[in-house]
Order: sequence, then structure tokens, then C-alpha cells
Amino acid sequence: MPPTEKTITSADWDSLEISGERHHRVLFQDVDMTELIDRGSSFEECQFRNVRFNVSEHDDAQFLNCAFSRCSFFDATFRGCKLTGSGFDGCTFGLLKVEGGDWSYVGLPGADLRGSSFVGVRLREADLSGARLERAELRRADLSGAWLRGADLSKCDLRGSDLSTFDPHEATLTGAVIDPFQATVVAGALGFDVRS
Repeated sequence: MPPTEKTITSADWDSLEISGERHHRVLFQDVDMTELIDRGSSFEECQFRNVRFNVSEHDDAQFLNCAFSRCSFFDATFRGCKLTGSGFDGCTFGLLKVEGGDWSYVGLPGADLRGSSFVGVRLREADLSGARLERAELRRADLSGAWLRGADLSKCDLRGSDLSTFDPHEATLTGAVIDPFQATVVAGALGFDVRS
């Protein structure tokens, strides 16, 4: 991460409504963004430490090449947002909802995403290695090139997602839900000769 040029510490953004704000290389430390409503704001190369995003809503916002450390995202919603190149470390995500948008190249290794929902999201080459995705939703997601080694996808709903580069040997898949087309893709990856 490049050095930050401004710091916002212990600010109370609880229930605040922001629209179209621009933040570049800002360190947000111990900021309360609970129930924040964010429409179209941009955060580029920012760092978030101990920030509470609980029950916040973000529409068409951008968090580009940002670093999130020990942040909480309980019941947060991101619609049509772009988080390309951002990384998460030691964060909590209970009931996170992501609808559309681009989360390509995002780093979520080892993240506990149980019960979270990613629908129609671009997750190209995202690092989900070791992530816990039991009973999560990854529907109609672009997972091409995503790293899933050691991920637990037990009972995860994967219907409609791109599994073309997925190695079923690398993840736990007990009870994962897929559609008939995906079943053909996975069978091919397992070495089966699929014929009609």
C-alpha cells in the first residue's frame, strides 16, 4: 500500500448519508460507519483500520486498492460497487450482501464468509484460498481464475457461476449446490468423459 496522506480518527459517521465524496490515500482509524448510506463515493488507496461498516449500504461506490484491517461488515450491503485490488485482513463479515459489481483481484484469504451472499459479482482472480463459505451464496458470479485452494464450500449455492477454471480437488464441496451445466464442467475437471 502507498503511504496515506491524511488521517481520520475516531469519527462518528453513524447513520450519515454521503454521496459522490472522493477520498484518496486516507487512513480511516476507529471510525464508526454503522448504518452509513453511501451513494457513488470513491475511496482510492485508502486504509481502514477497526472501522465498523455494520448495517451500512453502499451503492455504486468504489474502494480501489484499499486495505481493510480488523473491520466489521455485519449485515452490510454493497450494490454495484467496485473493490478491485482491495485486501481484507482479520475482518468479520456476518450476513454480508454483495449484489453485482466488480470484486476482481480482491484478497479474502481465510475470510469467514459463512452465510454471506455474492450475487452477479465479478470475482475474477479473487483470492478466496482457505475462505469459509459454508451455506454462502455465490450465484451467477464470475469466478474465473479465482483462488479457492483450501476453501470450504459445503452447502454453498454456486448456481450460475463460472466454474471453468475451478479445480474440485482443491476445495471442500460437500453438499454444494450446482446446476446441470456446472455438473458437466465439474465432471470434466474430475476427468470424466461426458457424453450425451
